[in-house]
Amino acid sequence: MEIESYNFGEIVIDGKKYTNDVIVYPDRVEGDWWRKEGHSLHPEDIGGVLDFQPEVLIVGTGAYGRMDVPSGTAERIESNGIELIVKGTEEACETYNMIKGSKEAVAALHLTC
Repeated sequence: MEIESYNFGEIVIDGKKYTNDVIVYPDRVEGDWWRKEGHSLHPEDIGGVLDFQPEVLIVGTGAYGRMDVPSGTAERIESNGIELIVKGTEEACETYNMIKGSKEAVAALHLTC
């Protein structure tokens, strides 16, 4: 999967435009990703990612970094042997594209604030 572009509220992945938050797996995109609390990431919000067990999870916290990754969530991810990278969404997209060829990566991306 290639993230072709990201702008506030919109992302293009492999030629398809998404306007809701997404989780990008190596072979598919989970569109319309929704969290229990909109601006806070909880383990149950990424149950599929935890089951998938990628080497790296890149979390895009939004254009202005409004989405929080609580320490308990970070600990849960890392205790599953998954490297966690948390960045603003634009930088998270760039990071995903850079490392996806060398490591099995998943990106969970908040597209707005």
